[in-house]
Amino acid sequence: MKKNVLTTQIIAGKYKGKKLELPSLDVTRSSKARLKESYFNVLQFDIIDKIFIECFAGSGSIGLEAVSRDVKRAYFVEQDRNSYGILVKNCKSIDMDKCQTINGDTFIQTPSILNSLKNSNDELIIYIDPPFDYRDGMEDIYESSFEMVRKIDNENIYIITFEHVSTLEMPQTLGHFELSKTKQFGKSSLTYYVDSRNN
Repeated sequence: MKKNVLTTQIIAGKYKGKKLELPSLDVTRSSKARLKESYFNVLQFDIIDKIFIECFAGSGSIGLEAVSRDVKRAYFVEQDRNSYGILVKNCKSIDMDKCQTINGDTFIQTPSILNSLKNSNDELIIYIDPPFDYRDGMEDIYESSFEMVRKIDNENIYIITFEHVSTLEMPQTLGHFELSKTKQFGKSSLTYYVDSRNN
C-alpha cells in the first residue's frame, strides 16, 4: 500500500504552485502557509540577490520559497537523514544550482557557513526554526540556538528570524543583534533580529 506523501507548495515567485514533499511529521513540522506568507511579506523585494541560510531545514520549504523569489543562493542544514533525503529531492525539483544542502548539525555547520561568507559582499538572511517537540536531547535547543546567534560576528547579516513556540520569551538582545519585532500565528511565532551596529 502506497503511503500518503505529505506535500506543501511554493506560494509565489517563479516556482509558484510547485509541490514540495514533506518529511514525516514525527521529525519536522512544516511552517504554516500563513506564517510563511507573512515572513515573505516582511522581506518583500529585500530578499532578491541575498544569501539565504535555513537552519533545521526539514523539507527546505522556507529556503526554496526564497529561491523562488530570487535569492542569489540558499544554504540548507538538516541533521535527520530521512528529512535530508527529501530536502535534496525538493531542491532538485526547484533549482539545484542555487541550493547548497548540508547533512549535519546546525550548531556546527551554520557557524562554518557564516565564517566562509564573512568577507563576502553579499548580505545574509538567516532563518532558524528549531524543532518544537523537545525530543531526547532537544531540551537545550533554543538556548543553543541563541548562543549560536550571540557568537555571530559577521557584519553582513541583513536579518535573523526565529520561528518558535509562541509561549517562549525571546531575549531582547543576542550578541550584536536586537529584537526588532514578533508576530504570532497561534502556537507559532516569528521573531526578527537586526544587527544593532547598523542602526
